[in-house]
Amino acid sequence: MKELNDILKTKADLPISRATVINIFHTTTWIKDDLLLELKPFDLSLEQFNVLRILRGQNGNAINLQDIQERMVNKMSNTTRLVDKLIKKKFVKRTICKSNRRKVEIVITDLGLETLKTVDPIIDHTEKNITKNLTQDELTQLNTLLIKLKNK
Repeated sequence: MKELNDILKTKADLPISRATVINIFHTTTWIKDDLLLELKPFDLSLEQFNVLRILRGQNGNAINLQDIQERMVNKMSNTTRLVDKLIKKKFVKRTICKSNRRKVEIVITDLGLETLKTVDPIIDHTEKNITKNLTQDELTQLNTLLIKLKNK
């Protein structure tokens, strides 16, 4: 754990559980910073990018805010606010459901789809660069361990 102690600038022996949690937090921040750097020229946050990808997965079909929220990577996001910002950028549009006029639905626009076509290869490259020090087997193992960690 010398590497982690160097990052934290501490000589203290941390319990392995604390070191692990701190390391995950530190790694999450490092990954988010790299991804945000690539999204910045497109004026997109990670959460907005996530919403656009969810909407693209609808293949042109509208989806309501609650369904978007359920599919978000970060469940704490304010989906209404995120969608409002995407509407202002003309990446998505809001429609009223024909069968239930009280229900608001969201659909991705052509501009949103074109933006994703540009951003996707950049993000793919960044993700590959982030994980380049791990083999395919190590990536599989890491994913397995992270899933195991979340199963309480």
